[in-house]
Amino acid sequence: MSRREARVLALQVLYETDVAGHPAGEVLTRHLREVERPESVHGYATQLVSGVIEHLPDLDKEIARHAPEFPVEVLSPIDRNILRIALFEIKQGIVPFKVAINEAVEIAKAFGSDSSPRFVNGVLGSVVNS
Repeated sequence: MSRREARVLALQVLYETDVAGHPAGEVLTRHLREVERPESVHGYATQLVSGVIEHLPDLDKEIARHAPEFPVEVLSPIDRNILRIALFEIKQGIVPFKVAINEAVEIAKAFGSDSSPRFVNGVLGSVVNS
């Protein structure tokens, strides 16, 4: 299974939900139909999307606590959702924190701005060190 592929899929779903306000379940279903992927990717992406949506207020509070100079609502939607996914993985103990941080930074390099990898790494490092 490619967990990175599942994380990217989750990012796409959460981004659309965040920016366009479309229901996450409907967006996820559409994405799963559009591209054939292994069932393990479907399962992990579903777990990430559901978990982030369920724990959204707590995840955003955690981001706000560790990046107080950047209000969550004004962060780039890409950065915001990469952080949400990684924080969910860390807080739920799904993967070791080093893996979650590394994956988040790599996804930020691929989809975020030039400053995204450093920002994501800094926020997640602060979370882990607290």
